Amino acid sequence: MGTWDKGAFDNDDAADFSGDLNDAAPGDRVRMIRDALTAAADNEDYLESPEACQAIAAAAIVASQQPDGPEVDSVYGPDFLTDGGSLDLPDDLVELSLRAIARVLDEESEWREQWVEADSLEEAIEALEPIRAALNR
Repeated sequence: MGTWDKGAFDNDDAADFSGDLNDAAPGDRVRMIRDALTAAADNEDYLESPEACQAIAAAAIVASQQPDGPEVDSVYGPDFLTDGGSLDLPDDLVELSLRAIARVLDEESEWREQWVEADSLEEAIEALEPIRAALNR
């Protein structure tokens, strides 16, 4: 995994997901976000890093659309959001986002394993806190 920092979009998989969202028709973006969240939330096997990173990015997008949610301000985030746009998201994506993040943090997650190996798990989890806080409001 090409990772350069702990932010939701600071890795190759999340940046690629953002690029795919940018390239997608606006009407397809909600489905893509739902698919990324579901791939992690409903995974009953070992969760691979690409799916985990895409789910975190999708959850960050959902969180950004909540009242007082954290802005998507990464240069690797979707341009349509960093340029001030928004998405009309169904309410059920909030709970799905929380389930996806919980699954990413689970013991059977490559994302977690990689941060443990880097001796930076606590910092990586802290980076998720603004997202989780916005989703829990």
